[in-house]
Amino acid sequence: MSKVCEITGKRAMFGNNVSFSINKTKRRFDVNLSKKRFYIPEEDRWVTLKVSARALKTINKKGISAVLKEAKAQGLLNK
Repeated sequence: MSKVCEITGKRAMFGNNVSFSINKTKRRFDVNLSKKRFYIPEEDRWVTLKVSARALKTINKKGISAVLKEAKAQGLLNK
């Protein structure tokens, strides 16, 4: 399973671990993802999405219907 948010499109970033002696080794910054079920009253069904913590805050603010409409317009969601 890929670690990509289905609403915002956020994915893992890459960078360096930097030690005290300034030795650099590669590392990856993973996204804070969780699987969550949402009820869509317009379609009268439940949808399971893999969303980031930031996307959850956005859904709480705007509502699931508005957020799904924006994600489809950006091409992130094809359901």
